[in-house]
Amino acid sequence: MKSVYWQPHRAGRPALVTMALLSIGALLLVESHRRRVAERYYEEKVAAAHLAADCMETIKQRRIALGHPIDPAVDPAQTGLIGAALTPATSTAGRLAAKRISANPNFAAIVVALLKRAGVQPGDTVAIGYSGSFPGLNIAVEAAVQTLDLRPIGISSAAASQWGANLPDFLWLDMEKTLYDEGKIHFRSRAASLGGIEDRGLGMSDQTQQTLRQGIARTGLATIEAENFTQSVERRMQLYQDQAGSKPIKCYINIGGGATSVGKSLGKKQFHSGLHTRLPARARNIDSVMTRFLAAGVPVIHLIRVRALAGRYGLETEPRSPAIVGQGEVFERYQYNAWYAAAALAGILAMLGLLNRRGGVAGRRPSLSTPQSGQ
Repeated sequence: MKSVYWQPHRAGRPALVTMALLSIGALLLVESHRRRVAERYYEEKVAAAHLAADCMETIKQRRIALGHPIDPAVDPAQTGLIGAALTPATSTAGRLAAKRISANPNFAAIVVALLKRAGVQPGDTVAIGYSGSFPGLNIAVEAAVQTLDLRPIGISSAAASQWGANLPDFLWLDMEKTLYDEGKIHFRSRAASLGGIEDRGLGMSDQTQQTLRQGIARTGLATIEAENFTQSVERRMQLYQDQAGSKPIKCYINIGGGATSVGKSLGKKQFHSGLHTRLPARARNIDSVMTRFLAAGVPVIHLIRVRALAGRYGLETEPRSPAIVGQGEVFERYQYNAWYAAAALAGILAMLGLLNRRGGVAGRRPSLSTPQSGQ
């Protein structure tokens, strides 16, 4: 008895080579006709980044004038925003790589994008929690806020972790005052705290606390004092509300991982970098400035984990030279030409159809055979 078996034709080598060449050609066609397209709010982003770059250059020159040279081994991009490993103004350990990444004026464009997503409008009031550990991010926030014509209420922490703004005579408070005095930024923090553990300088030496208090006094800011963690949070919230008056606070921007702003160790694990519009369920029992704002329905922008944040928006994560303003996917992205992509796909499908009709790829043929005995 003869049985019918179906056997596929094997594609011939010429057919395979033709398909490979056609696919490569289609890929090259599509890739060669892609173009860069500006992201939303391109002009505001570029303006904010240029302002941040100008501010960073001002800080760099002021640092040099104060007699603090820039070590290229520590600060290869020569930003002037990288502090020292250990000074009397140092609160905790810090990562040098994070400080290098954050000293990029293009972070101002990221802040613009996040503020726009948060829905703020010109003239809106925003609350800000600055960190002495990330002067680059502080400047980026101020540049974005000024570019968007917002009304900021800022509170700064005087202390800084390693490699932050920890030069005793040039703290973040001094940097901010320099920018204000020279007319670069038109506003300043309303008050400052010591920073460190619970925002109260716990665990700091007497010398460190004295250095920080001198910095606060030198820059003429009010000092936020508290007896415990809860009071630290309440004092900050009260200042924000008092300064806002009858105007609602439309967004809170936090820089760094300060416990008062984010929460203690458990709180720090609940928030990713970027925009938050809802209070995570697991953070409902955590007390901090961020959780209180979110519980009240106020969007929060959290600037932390700078490597991931930079990578998300296409900024340099291993800076070895000064950043170029306007460089990064936060400004522009590649867009493929839909017509060329469609033509390439149509060409490949047409070739497959032709080979199919000729039995070169998917065709099948019947084969008659006689089963051997016992089958």
